[in-house]
Amino acid sequence: MKKALLAAVLVCLLTLSLSMPANAEITGNINVGEDLYVTFEFKDLDQTVYDQAKLQFTAEKIPEIITNNFELRNQTVGTRALPLDIDDTIRTISSSFYLGGSAIISLTINKTTLKRIYEVKTDWRKIKVNLTDTFSVDFAQLAATPVAEWQNQDDTTFYYENRNTGTLDVFFYLRLPASASDVRAQGDTVFFEVPPYTEDILLGTPFLILIALAIALVIILLYRKVR
Repeated sequence: MKKALLAAVLVCLLTLSLSMPANAEITGNINVGEDLYVTFEFKDLDQTVYDQAKLQFTAEKIPEIITNNFELRNQTVGTRALPLDIDDTIRTISSSFYLGGSAIISLTINKTTLKRIYEVKTDWRKIKVNLTDTFSVDFAQLAATPVAEWQNQDDTTFYYENRNTGTLDVFFYLRLPASASDVRAQGDTVFFEVPPYTEDILLGTPFLILIALAIALVIILLYRKVR
């Protein structure tokens, strides 16, 4: 009985070692603009997993998972997948895409300073990604720590690492615009401000209204003169 149990354990360990990428690194990069530019990089994968992933993993895979999760909450997001970046020399697959919509990133204007105030949600990253039929990565476990508890590399960059996952090292970067100020995080939501855009200044100035009234007056006078 003990021999049978030991044999079963050895078989399970062997199966696990074959399905897990040795010393693999997974890096998530989230760059914030008017929408999000996201990259998931699966680096130094086990050769077997890598070969299978090249056949089974697609550029639309992660965006579709995120979209489906939001649809379950009756919310919609916009996504645009880019072609996969595959590097055979280091057995790496990178999946990049754009992610947007009010469920992800929202904007308000400070009526006093005209600064743009952004609110960015990042809990969508907690997904399970199947690279192959036999290998998956559960970011709900590997990157569960809220962004508010991540490290600050600088004034506009949040950084997270998880090196205690056995054969997987997980890293995440959340990069805000260089002009971002008053940066703060609450749970998995990040808030920040950026200087007003030119159109914000124009729309917020009374001179624009005066110019519009002047143009309207000129049009009326010209119309009367023609008549």
